[in-house]
Amino acid sequence: MTENTGARYGGAPGSRGRTTIADVVVEKIAGMAARDVRGVYALGSGFARSVGSMRERMPGAGSGKSATRGVSVEVGEKQAAIDLEIVVDYGVSITDVAGEVRENVISAVERMAGREVVEVNIMVSDVKLPDEEEEGEGRQRVQ
Repeated sequence: MTENTGARYGGAPGSRGRTTIADVVVEKIAGMAARDVRGVYALGSGFARSVGSMRERMPGAGSGKSATRGVSVEVGEKQAAIDLEIVVDYGVSITDVAGEVRENVISAVERMAGREVVEVNIMVSDVKLPDEEEEGEGRQRVQ
């Protein structure tokens, strides 16, 4: 019995055709991987989170938190570059958190999207202090 290597039909079945991965897919993977790291309070700047929080409360504006807030990517056929804007919890080592975020994001994107991650740039835009109110938790001014 001979093994069918796909040569008769133009190559192995897994290599016939092309797979394209949209930037938003890599953004979501990177965003979720970054959020999984202990010490990451949120992604995105304070302004972006505020606008997103307001948008989430509007009927028909989408469901839940935006998985891509604070994430931007450039995706090629074989490689990806990722920029993240994060807010860290007060008291954590920012350099340790950034290193863990890089490792988690690179691992997730390379495993799930099959793209070599050439860089993960992290901008820490804020620190969540223990006594700060959560977004939307403050007393409403108008009832």
